[in-house]
Amino acid sequence: MSWHEQAPDTAPDRDGPDRALRGRPLWTALRRGFLGRCPNCNRGRMFRAFLKVADHCPACGEVLHHHRADDAPAYFVILIVGHIVVPSALIVEVLYAPPYWLHAALWLPLTLGLAIGLLQPIKGAIVGWQWANYMHGFDPHAEAEGDPSTDPMRQ
Repeated sequence: MSWHEQAPDTAPDRDGPDRALRGRPLWTALRRGFLGRCPNCNRGRMFRAFLKVADHCPACGEVLHHHRADDAPAYFVILIVGHIVVPSALIVEVLYAPPYWLHAALWLPLTLGLAIGLLQPIKGAIVGWQWANYMHGFDPHAEAEGDPSTDPMRQ
């Protein structure tokens, strides 16, 4: 049986089907991460500062420090904000043709507000996604964290 034919309560494992992992609810983890909560228990806060993920969940002790969100939150925020602000600015320009100072007064605060407001929720959702899919250090069967042979980023 190949990994994609496994029962729905297991996830594929790089070490073979004899060490399959229990499935984690993806949409629940994404929602909890988006809200800044621990993807495991939903009680603890995921962030210890604006964009700093806590090393461990204060409520359940789930280890969170080995996430690899990197630049993905910024890319997704740019994609989302761009798809909101650019069409809106074009529609306002075509319908009302306001002066440039009014464009700046409208779109700069909206762009900054959306970008800053979405960074933490998007990063939390990405960490939740990694947790749900046993990516990086979230895999309990992974070898020692410092071992380069088990780190997909170093291969």
